[in-house]
This record gives sequence, C-alpha cells and structure tokens, in this order.
Amino acid sequence: MRWLIKSFSYIFHPLWMPLIAVIIYYVTTPRFMNPEFWYAKFFATTIMTVIIPILSFYMFKNLNLVTEIHLKDVKERKFPLLFQGLFTLLIIYIVFKGYELPELHFFFVGVLGSTLAALVLVLFQFKASLHMIGICGVLFFVLGLSIHFNSNMLWLISLLVLACGATATSRLEAKAHTPVELVVGTIVGAVPQFLAFPYWL
Repeated sequence: MRWLIKSFSYIFHPLWMPLIAVIIYYVTTPRFMNPEFWYAKFFATTIMTVIIPILSFYMFKNLNLVTEIHLKDVKERKFPLLFQGLFTLLIIYIVFKGYELPELHFFFVGVLGSTLAALVLVLFQFKASLHMIGICGVLFFVLGLSIHFNSNMLWLISLLVLACGATATSRLEAKAHTPVELVVGTIVGAVPQFLAFPYWL
C-alpha cells in the first residue's frame, strides 16, 4: 500500500500538470479547432513544459545545483523556478496568445503567478509544495472551464479533488513537506487561477 501512496508523487508531479490542463481543455472545449493547429500547440507545450525542464534538470544536476527531481531542499528550487517562469512567459506570448485561446492563455498567466509566488517564498527559505501548486492549479482551471462552458464537469472535478488528497497524502508519507507547506502550496496554486477568472470567464 505504501508504494501506491508514494507513486502519487510521480503520477501527479508538477512537471505534468500544465500539459494535463491543455489536454483537458482540448477534450472538454465545445469549440472546433483545426487538428494541425492543435497538434502544433500541443507539441510546443510538450517541449516547453516537459522536455526542456527535464533536460534543464540534468543540466542543474551536473552543475550540482540540484540532487533529485522532487527538489526537497529549498535552496535547490531557485534556478528551476526561474527557468519555469521564463518558459511560461514564452508560452504566454508565443504559444497561447490571448486572442487565440484566452482560456489557456490566462491559465498560463496563473501558472506564472504561482511560479513567481513560489520563487518569492524560496527567497524567504519557505518550501511550498510544488505538487500541490500544480494539481490545485489544474483543479481551479477546470472549475473555471465548467463555468465558462456552462458544462457539468462534476466527475472531473471530483477526480481532481481526490488527486489533490492523494498527492498531499503522498507528500506527507514521503516526509517531503509539513502540513503547513501543503496548505500554502494549495493556496499558491489556486489563488492565481482564481484571480485570472474575470479575464476569461
């Protein structure tokens, strides 16, 4: 049972969360999108949110700036968060422009806000849970989509709430965070998405 609980840290790793949000949008949106247009956006998102961060992790590891992928030491978070902020800016201004896909544009604006908030906390030697930031950001984005499209997404929202609980349990089991760090991570992930709602709902 313990291995299953610990596996949630990898299944719901913050690295996957932006891509999962993009997939959820594609699956749930009632809008028609040209497949070639969508594939280009999906491919660009995969490169900037998954492939480049993985490659940069190994670069940081070779430079002895990080030791493992969960970034348990608060001092190791500075450069990965800076890189994430930079590539999130590129996504906002190049991949998901506001006039094309405003929902995803402002989702990534929220992601940028969460990233900057996590970075500020790092400067104060506080380690907010990046796992909770990621999964709660997706949860609130889906809540926004449900309102925006006037669509019943209760089943998906319920799954994401369970995922939040499973992720928090996993991080506690791994002794990677205190309950306060998990709560702060939840707030940092949710609030920027909530603040972005008026711009696209």
